[in-house]
Amino acid sequence: MKKPGRNRKDLLKIFKHLKRPLILDGAVGSLLQQMGVESKSSMWTSIAIINSPYSVLQVHKEYIKAGAEIITTNTFRTNPHAVELSGKTFSSRNLVQKSIELVIKAAMGKEIIIAGSNAPAEDCYQVERTISKMKLEYNHKNHIDYLWESGVDFILNETQSHRDEIEIICKHCSLNEIPFVLSLYITNDMKLLSGESLSEAVELIKDYKPAAIGINCIHPNVLRNYSFDNEFNFGLYFNCGSGEPTDERIECAISPNDYIDQIEPLIKDNTIFVGGCCGSTPEHIKIIKEYLIELYRN
Repeated sequence: MKKPGRNRKDLLKIFKHLKRPLILDGAVGSLLQQMGVESKSSMWTSIAIINSPYSVLQVHKEYIKAGAEIITTNTFRTNPHAVELSGKTFSSRNLVQKSIELVIKAAMGKEIIIAGSNAPAEDCYQVERTISKMKLEYNHKNHIDYLWESGVDFILNETQSHRDEIEIICKHCSLNEIPFVLSLYITNDMKLLSGESLSEAVELIKDYKPAAIGINCIHPNVLRNYSFDNEFNFGLYFNCGSGEPTDERIECAISPNDYIDQIEPLIKDNTIFVGGCCGSTPEHIKIIKEYLIELYRN
């Protein structure tokens, strides 16, 4: 097995070399749910790293087979605060290490870029924060460090929607020269949960020079009238699930072909990666890759 922390891959260099968006994987948690994996505690389906590692391994393998070039670690809820709330005796650091080992094993020597998933400290859709700034900083700084030290290629800070967390994450990654993407969750009126507009959030994040700014876990139609900055890289992976994002169980509600139709107008020359979020499947990723290969053939 390849030892973590060596021969890290540069996301931006690969993007420029390919001259097309990279293919990000799709949902992990909703697929694990369909496989019967526990998802009720504050750790959600990241508990599968311990309870069902074979299932996690199979999900990663399916996305790689479908053509994903970026595989996300199953660490959406291995952050220190979530682990503490769960009452489990696991170590956040140990969970992160095991998760990355599963991605490396699934890749089996293939050239896969590993994205270390770092979620909000508390629930993604929670408007009011309940933990102190000190705990917030401890949570993100440590989780990011565990991911980076264990060998990911970049930190994918997902579904972020609070200015205080965004600033903590950006400052820590920037000061420590850790490559990162800051992916935002926005409401239907294109605002963060903390109230700032998408444009204000983008301006804030750009100053920290991330590899890209992402948008995830929303319906593509929310962005239909938004103009992305042509001088900056963006990444897109949208919600394909039924019902509300807060629903305990997530089912696919957008077919792969319909998903392509919805995201096609949003893909620009500065789109650095495209994938799927909640409810998406390996079939969505397969169709995305086929579409992008054909689109950028010439």
